[in-house]
Amino acid sequence: MYKRVRLKDTVEVPPEHLPDRTEPEVPPELIKRLLQDKLEGRMDEEVGSVVTVTEVTDIGDGAVVPNRPSVYYEAEFDAITFDPQMQEVVDGEVVEVVNFGAFVGIGPVDGLLHVSQISDEYLAFDGENQQLASRDSNRVLGVGDAVRTRIVTKSIDERNPRDSKIGLTAKQVGLGKHEWLEEERNKRAAGGD
Repeated sequence: MYKRVRLKDTVEVPPEHLPDRTEPEVPPELIKRLLQDKLEGRMDEEVGSVVTVTEVTDIGDGAVVPNRPSVYYEAEFDAITFDPQMQEVVDGEVVEVVNFGAFVGIGPVDGLLHVSQISDEYLAFDGENQQLASRDSNRVLGVGDAVRTRIVTKSIDERNPRDSKIGLTAKQVGLGKHEWLEEERNKRAAGGD
């Protein structure tokens, strides 16, 4: 889920960006840009993935560290984060299909929809067409398909965000490829089972 949060962090301002005597304050726009460069895309166990820094609300006094040319400022700021929650239902798009399942883009991260979590039917991998296909119902899941899934596992790696793992399922009622869900709704509306 997306959240707006207020955070604090230390910002390193290199000497070439330090204000001169005519302008004694460090501009909030500079602090915002440095925070964006430092934090956007970073994954944190507590707040999730930082999508963007929206506003700097407070800049503390600068601190100098011996043998370092930069000045360090404590800044308070607002940010938009994406923090996937366990059991949360999310809509996403299939971005890659492999023999063991499909990777689904959910916000700024991808989750794995394992082949065993897509359907009760056997799904064969078609590498040439980047899809998983059922021989029983002729249903196909491929790149670009919209799906509704539930988050069932979450392992965040703060040091290597690309190594974070989010496991998804689509086997519960109301979950699956949007096209399949629409077919089910139409079948129920027509009086079918």
